Amino acid sequence: MTDQARAAVERVFKDDCGRILSTLIRISGSFDQAEEAMQEALAAATVSWKAGAVPSNPAAWITTAAHRKLIDAARRRRTHRDREDSLAYELENSAAAEPEDVFVHLPDDRLRLIFTCCHPALSPEGQVALTLRTLGGLTTAEIAKAFLVPEPTLAQRLVRTKRKIQEAGIPYEVPPSHQLAERLAPVRAVLYLIFNEGYVATAGESLVRADLCLEAIRLARVLCELLPNDAENLALLALLLLHDSRREARVRDSMLVTLEEQDRALWNRSQIAEGLALVDRALMRGPVGSYQLQAAIAALHADAARPAETDWRQIAALYERLLVLQPTAVVALNHAVAVALGVGLEQGMAMLDTLGESRELQNYYLFHAARADILSRLKRRDEALAAYRRALAFVQNQVEREFLARRIARLEN
Repeated sequence: MTDQARAAVERVFKDDCGRILSTLIRISGSFDQAEEAMQEALAAATVSWKAGAVPSNPAAWITTAAHRKLIDAARRRRTHRDREDSLAYELENSAAAEPEDVFVHLPDDRLRLIFTCCHPALSPEGQVALTLRTLGGLTTAEIAKAFLVPEPTLAQRLVRTKRKIQEAGIPYEVPPSHQLAERLAPVRAVLYLIFNEGYVATAGESLVRADLCLEAIRLARVLCELLPNDAENLALLALLLLHDSRREARVRDSMLVTLEEQDRALWNRSQIAEGLALVDRALMRGPVGSYQLQAAIAALHADAARPAETDWRQIAALYERLLVLQPTAVVALNHAVAVALGVGLEQGMAMLDTLGESRELQNYYLFHAARADILSRLKRRDEALAAYRRALAFVQNQVEREFLARRIARLEN
């Protein structure tokens, strides 16, 4: 197989996997049959293109070949006569056209697939795994590695999720307009969860998994492409871009670097520019939702050329608004930190103490780390040390553990 052919196959799998697979799922009515047909088509491409005769539209070639694989499989299953006829009809009606035309004019079924993978009847773990497997094109091994679970465990998770879709009769469709807003919420949540696991890995020796960050951004772009007028979709993409723009500055010599200490020259300015433009577009569309507020907060951080220029008062005000939409302990924690840095350390510390009384965040290491930081700024050394040690007891990521250990050592000396 030539380098040109290999590159073409890899490019189709990376760029067009989601669209091809979603079309095949619509036609076959089966995740497994669609995946098998696409894999067979990709294998056929490696043979057919080995002489360097790569078609002008490789994605169209793969789509057509996968169609034929589905028909062949249906013929082998005589009990599926109705499905075979349906497949044959669709292929015959497109056979007269050039492959490029077939691919261009096939309906884009990715939106159906997004809503199916992120259906609220599925477990969050299943939603994430199936989204990455189908729309992202990640292998089972890659997903298992990303989330630090054994590959057999992840494979069973996928099997259970697909079975749930079939047994529960979850429709492969875009929800009706009156349900669209509520059904978009879990879709966005899944993409944000994928990004967050890449941005701050739950466990392991690396802080950042860039592949997951980039995959979440790519899927957020797909969502914006398919629903371009949704303000929260635009805001989600903006939020991911603005966070990811700091990726290269967050670790130095394998050590975590706080936002305050980062070399801002390493921030990705093109991502920041795109993110800021998206924030403006999202805020103009209203009404303001939670992702718009979070993106606006990220924009204020991105706008600050130096830490001292960060508008913490405005950030605190935005978190206060976010608390109305998302009255969670984590948002309250972020609000308290912003108040401490923007209004006054004592005021913020009082809010953290009040938040701690609920004990809702007693096992959340970032709560204890935040308390430690504010206590340290207040020169309350012994209390800060105790809080840092408490945080260290709950953190699993090795890079973050080493960061907390350095903070403890600094206060001890």
